[in-house]
Amino acid sequence: MDLATLWYLTTGTAVLAAIMTFWERKGHGQRAGELGLWAAAFGAFTLGCVLSMVRKDLPGVSGFAASNLAMMLGYLLVFQGVLLLDGRRLHPALILGLLVAIGSTWFAAGAAAAEFLWNHASSLPIAIVSGLTALSLLRSQTVRALRSRPIAVAVFACHALFYVARAFVVPVLASIHGEDVLALVAEITMYEAVLFTVAMPMSLLALVREEDRANLLITARTDFLTGLNNRQGFFELAPRRLSHAETSASHSLLAFDLDHFKAINDRYGHDVGDRILKLFADIAREIAGPQAMSARLGGEEFAILLPGTKGADAHAIGEHIAQRFADAAARPDGLGIPATVSIGLAEASGGQSDLPTLLAAADRALYRAKTLGRNRIEIARAA
Repeated sequence: MDLATLWYLTTGTAVLAAIMTFWERKGHGQRAGELGLWAAAFGAFTLGCVLSMVRKDLPGVSGFAASNLAMMLGYLLVFQGVLLLDGRRLHPALILGLLVAIGSTWFAAGAAAAEFLWNHASSLPIAIVSGLTALSLLRSQTVRALRSRPIAVAVFACHALFYVARAFVVPVLASIHGEDVLALVAEITMYEAVLFTVAMPMSLLALVREEDRANLLITARTDFLTGLNNRQGFFELAPRRLSHAETSASHSLLAFDLDHFKAINDRYGHDVGDRILKLFADIAREIAGPQAMSARLGGEEFAILLPGTKGADAHAIGEHIAQRFADAAARPDGLGIPATVSIGLAEASGGQSDLPTLLAAADRALYRAKTLGRNRIEIARAA
């Protein structure tokens, strides 16, 4: 495949990447900024390809400089979009300053140095920005859990290494084997460009789509009112938490039921009832701590799984939650409502930590707490 055909192919893939990314932007409002920057970047790459094909027809070094500046703008916009994933960004003045510095270098060097700059020196800024993009993706807290992140990192890291070789290795090879090496390098560069303009947008779009799916999954597992896990999330995630816990440790589960909650709703209204639920959820989440898994199982029923926690410690946590909740609900400057909670506690050793069995035992203890007068904690009897 001749060099001109490779240029046309690279231009076509850049155009398609711009169109696809801009279209994808409509379906991902949360990442509209990043996708907009990447679509603009692919547009800049397209412009850079077109200018590259006619660079020798333009006066002096203007064609070389313009195409290189368009390409660099594309790389900087891609980098800006990657930084924006974590809420960071380059100041526009910095981007403008870099472009002005690169453009000034072209015109200061003049036509005599145009080929050297084009074949070697201009590769270094591309390598640096691509390397920084790979590093930002590697360190990103936003996309660190996504399966497509290593692919995106590899795409930009390999591209950076290729341009490092163009900047430092190719001049050595050309001095040894002659200028014919440059023609071969030009063809290899265009093959790599085709691959890059396909792999780069695919990897970036994969990150956005995978993040969107992850957010939808989190939403499906989360109770809208309290922000705790819902029943689905609890039964999907809690067994994993137990399986990753120390096998020899004891695990405890607290089951909660807000006392006379229907009467609270009927007397004070559903808005107050919702505030009671949120108040309990906030207190339970705070006291149980980040290692616990808290969930609203439905209505006024809650559960807290405490991996690696013995029954006596779980009992203290349950009592603390009940006392704090009652005090906060009854406080005159708060809701001013006498709200209490009944609690059932079950404990299992690591080898017997089956979630449904543990929850069933805690539910039986909770039922006993309710029949014994409510506002108390009961411990499940050993099987």
